[in-house]
Amino acid sequence: MKRDGHIHSPYCPHGTTDTFTQYIEKAIAENFSDITFTEHAPLPPGFVDPTPDMDSGMNPDYLIPYFENLQRLQNQYAQDIRIRIGLEIDYILGFEQETRNFLDTYGYLLDDAILSVHFLKWQDNFVCIDYSAETFIDFSNKMGSVAHVYDLYYDTVLQSIQADLGKYKPKRIGHPSLIHKFQLAHSVKIDDTSRIREILDVMRQEGYELDLNSAGLSKVHCQEPYPPFSLIDYSKSIGLPFVFGSDAHAVVDLHQHYNVIFPK
Repeated sequence: MKRDGHIHSPYCPHGTTDTFTQYIEKAIAENFSDITFTEHAPLPPGFVDPTPDMDSGMNPDYLIPYFENLQRLQNQYAQDIRIRIGLEIDYILGFEQETRNFLDTYGYLLDDAILSVHFLKWQDNFVCIDYSAETFIDFSNKMGSVAHVYDLYYDTVLQSIQADLGKYKPKRIGHPSLIHKFQLAHSVKIDDTSRIREILDVMRQEGYELDLNSAGLSKVHCQEPYPPFSLIDYSKSIGLPFVFGSDAHAVVDLHQHYNVIFPK
């Protein structure tokens, strides 16, 4: 079974206008039998998006149309491909109750979902850690070192796994080495293998899945999947379930690097 469990959509405010139908038709043409649209969920009430365009999450007004369009397409393409309705949920420290409220309200509409860390909290402020190399380096300077940022990121991912977000909490953890996105930009060598293994071990113990995300291979300052290949092998060795995710924000990105992750 060929599955892509991490696909964005025209409802992504920092993505493209490529249509659901374009994504679906390409998936069928490339012999995928199972796909999940995981649009960025609306950010919690009271949380101020730190990105310049404040476009990290879906407009809440579009949430019901997003569900309704995907429900229609599920029926339309039922004989051709399995389409799962999903969301990518941000874990944001201090907004656990708001996130749980959201999931309690809309979780019953989800077939699949991902829980990801994009925002780090430090000294009562938040930063979107994967926004740009410049943002990452500036934040590292404020914290005192790249190593401190890495540790804060992994600590936050562990908190996301352990957080009580209710019965609809996603069971797949998104790109748990996203902090590597700018590793070739800051050029600081960090041996974080033990931290990533710790996260993978906890995921396995707690019954979570891994978002085996290929997007980093296309990022100029990363050049590796999330997690890196050696830790994909480690995930397999401990029996951690995983789902391939292209993290496509455009049709051209759909299923990108699938054959690199799963060579024939």
